[in-house]
Amino acid sequence: MKVAIIGGGIAGLGLALGLHERGIACDVYESVPEVKEMGVGITLLPHATKELAALGVLPQLEAVAIENLESVFYNRYGQYIYKELRGRHDGYATPELGIHRGKLHRILFDEVVKRLGTEHVHTGHRCIRVDQTEQHATVTFELASGGTHQVQADVAVACDGVNSTVRKQFFPDDKVCFAGINTWRGVTVHKPILTGKSYMRVGSIDTGKMVIYPIVDNVDGQGNQLINWMAEIQRPDTKMNDWNKAGDARDCIDIFKDWKFPWLDVPHLILSAERVFEYPMVDKDALPQWSFGRITLMGDAAHPMYPRGSNGSAQGLIDARTLADLLSKTTDVVAALQQYQDLRLPTTAKIVQTNRTVPPDAIIMKADALSHGQPFGHIDDLISQAELRQISDNYKQVAGFAAKS
Repeated sequence: MKVAIIGGGIAGLGLALGLHERGIACDVYESVPEVKEMGVGITLLPHATKELAALGVLPQLEAVAIENLESVFYNRYGQYIYKELRGRHDGYATPELGIHRGKLHRILFDEVVKRLGTEHVHTGHRCIRVDQTEQHATVTFELASGGTHQVQADVAVACDGVNSTVRKQFFPDDKVCFAGINTWRGVTVHKPILTGKSYMRVGSIDTGKMVIYPIVDNVDGQGNQLINWMAEIQRPDTKMNDWNKAGDARDCIDIFKDWKFPWLDVPHLILSAERVFEYPMVDKDALPQWSFGRITLMGDAAHPMYPRGSNGSAQGLIDARTLADLLSKTTDVVAALQQYQDLRLPTTAKIVQTNRTVPPDAIIMKADALSHGQPFGHIDDLISQAELRQISDNYKQVAGFAAKS
């Protein structure tokens, strides 16, 4: 059996490592000519780090990441609402990590090259279409060096992201869903905030929201950390941010100009950023199917979801392990791809919907509703910590990491 993996992101690289471990031949085809450490931060939840531990890369990731101790929620006035321990500190077998996305990608990519060999990892290959017969799938690539190249495989797995060419081939009218939420993301060298291992959510999308967490410790040799932050706002009839354009902190600073708390000066954090990116917050409606004979979708190509709950990478890694397991147990690849779809599509569709309607920051939205958007005396006057914990636990249940493991 030979598998062609279209796209060398988190899901594609996870699939390559999983297939190799199970003795299944595969090749990875990545569109960019050279893999660089790009982007900002990402959080790896316990169900993601569990998959990465099984792939044998967790020690390398922990060496360059920060292990989160707690998740803390505040309203836009900087008032404490709720916190809980995370990862190993909450009894899980594996940690919750904050890490630079570029470092995560580099570690996975280098491990794939090391295990599979350079001859099985191809950069500068942009998929333009996939065809198939009863015997094999044929992938046509446009080469960065010029011209095109075709490869044949028993299975073609599209891990080519939210703008997947393969998804578009099967669903020509496919579009991203934009509900008026724009985001700005940046990284700032800053002294440790709270414990220095705290994942913070502040405010809500209606009036402005910040997600803040550290991704590199002692980044400058003076005890400062590299802090990842994301600013969000939902406005009716707003134009969608352009994710191909560099962001400007001045475009969002007015939303947060008064957010100066005893524990953090938010405007200073934003304006001190080394670099800012702008993105629209988008996802896509669930598809009726992912698998088409010898071709299937995976990760963001299959189920792009809001970047809430830090769940996109985890679900892509679970996709990868599920498909690798199924392919290792059969010679009927068409049946395996269908079974993979049946196992994973309903679960991820529910997460997409939950991220839209009842994300983890529903805790802050609940407090805002009870206080009518005004400052309060003490959170316990509005709602108990047990009730807030239930909101958090409900999300974990849907996302697939509620069980301690």
